Amino acid sequence: MKAHYLLDTETVKAYLVEQLKLFSADEPLDAEEIGDGNINYVFRVRSRIGGKSIIVKQADRLLRSSGRPLDITRSKREAEALRIYADLTPQFIPRIYAYDDTMSIICMEDISYCGNLRKELMAGRPLPANFAENAASFLANAVFATSDLFLSPEEKKERVSAFINPELCAISETLVFSEPYCNGKNRNRITPGNENFIQKTLYNDEALKAEVASLRETFMNKAEALIHGDLHTGSIFIGNTIGVPIDTNASHDKNTTSEPCTEPCMKIIDPEFAFYGPIGYDLGNIIANLYCAWMYAAFTRKKFSAADAFDNFIERIAATIEALPQLFTAKALERCKTVPLSDPLYNERYIRRRLAEILADAYGFAGTEIIRRAAGDTKTAEFDAMGQDTRRITMERIIIKIACRLIKRRQQANIGALTITYFREALLHSGI
Repeated sequence: MKAHYLLDTETVKAYLVEQLKLFSADEPLDAEEIGDGNINYVFRVRSRIGGKSIIVKQADRLLRSSGRPLDITRSKREAEALRIYADLTPQFIPRIYAYDDTMSIICMEDISYCGNLRKELMAGRPLPANFAENAASFLANAVFATSDLFLSPEEKKERVSAFINPELCAISETLVFSEPYCNGKNRNRITPGNENFIQKTLYNDEALKAEVASLRETFMNKAEALIHGDLHTGSIFIGNTIGVPIDTNASHDKNTTSEPCTEPCMKIIDPEFAFYGPIGYDLGNIIANLYCAWMYAAFTRKKFSAADAFDNFIERIAATIEALPQLFTAKALERCKTVPLSDPLYNERYIRRRLAEILADAYGFAGTEIIRRAAGDTKTAEFDAMGQDTRRITMERIIIKIACRLIKRRQQANIGALTITYFREALLHSGI
């Protein structure tokens, strides 16, 4: 019986040829490892004939850094989440060509015709004009669509059970909702000079910690919909082309290069943290990471050749942060009007109230995501790229204050627009 073994740049080629028949035996192939994670191996395998390219993602049984055992069934959950999302919004998900349960391998479309959104923004390239529209569509028509508004009670309960993800949820529960506020395991990475600020603003603020505890309980117990669970700008790719699907039944020399697309496209990857949780968590993660992009741009303006280029870049981000929750609400309401609901009890009054709760959750989760990135163990590239720059102290203080505001005032009317204004003023008076 076939057993799980880890692939490398040589065995992955043989695997795709002999086991999955995705390339022919006489086809010259190149393979490279492109992943930089701690729990998975990711390879790109490309044919020298025609340029057909496939991404292979394999889950490991052990944590690379420490050798700690890992639950390998996360790969199956990830593949199933991708399948569900692709059924609902195929335009936003890479094509899946094969899933091997024994090997914990997902073979998917190579989306290198797109750029990683975090890297694009850090390089000073603006958000696509339709990004807010696309992100809201994914959240409303893929994530929100898996809630009990559209599923029978039986199917919803089966889904909740199938997507129980205790190991990866425990990572979020600890790194997002606990350690940044107490440093219980002494793993927080505090920028020298900000120790007293963090102590006062996070560790000693009992009102803040009570709100974070409430958000933690929501994260742990609100099995609302199939959420991505790690939907930051590093998990989103944007581009101006779409790929051509690989026809596994066709001749192996078929050219599969990209073709033009009239609208910028968006692809979402890596839902291995997926589980049935609060919808606001995914929306909040996007908002938080857009704030990080805005912050980084403000402190590294040298990337912009002219003031108007910087202003346009910032205004696009600010407009997206403000518009995204409203667009999500509108698209979710539209779905409720056009797709049959699971029970006639779900009237518009109830749906609007529920959507308002989702938005309040989202603003709170945006705050917890910012804080864990600024003060916790897992920084984003924006923070790490600042290195020892003395402006980093000011930068972190501003964005942590923003995060605290989002958490404490998440149910306040118009909190999104008010926080954007507050952030602008804080940056203006920072002297950067």
